[in-house]
Amino acid sequence: MTDSAGIDTPFTADDVEVVAREYLYEGFFRLDKVVMRHRRFAGGWSGEVVREVHHRHDAVGVMLYDPERDAVVLVEQIRAGALEDPETPWKLECVAGLVEKDESPEEVARREALEESGCEVNDLIFLHSYYPSPGACDERVTLFCGLIDSSGLGGLHGLDEEQEDIRVHVVSFQRAWELLREGRLDNAMCLIGFHWLAAERASLRARR
Repeated sequence: MTDSAGIDTPFTADDVEVVAREYLYEGFFRLDKVVMRHRRFAGGWSGEVVREVHHRHDAVGVMLYDPERDAVVLVEQIRAGALEDPETPWKLECVAGLVEKDESPEEVARREALEESGCEVNDLIFLHSYYPSPGACDERVTLFCGLIDSSGLGGLHGLDEEQEDIRVHVVSFQRAWELLREGRLDNAMCLIGFHWLAAERASLRARR
């Protein structure tokens, strides 16, 4: 089939054969070993391809923006995947969380905003749904912008039962953009969200 942009997309999930799947490890996340065959662009089928797949719940991110104060809310916490970071494993990020059974992305966005930053979200604007790393992980992320009142926000948050230790920062958009340019906001949610916000910020502020 061909999409509206004229890009040929000939294959679907029916063009993949999963020969074997083995569960290697299950803890906070799950690691699978997958053996597969797939159709090739030049015709015919591939040989057996072996890959490890990081299996996890889908996630939701929400960029919290206060159009009245032209400010954003960022959360800071230690990240296990960044322990070898040459600067620091404590990362500045958007509020985010995993989708639990029977939850909608919108419900997760509002819940995580309250749990991680003490923030009530007024309006939610859908930005994108994407795979952060489809070569190795089956997670799909839904990203929102949440319009908020940032007055009185800050301090320490997070759930004790999830071992969360989260510090909340309220910063001007200009300062946040400087942090991004300095490489401090070095995760996909922030990069995608802030480039969207840079383009839409004037129209959001005009809503006031």
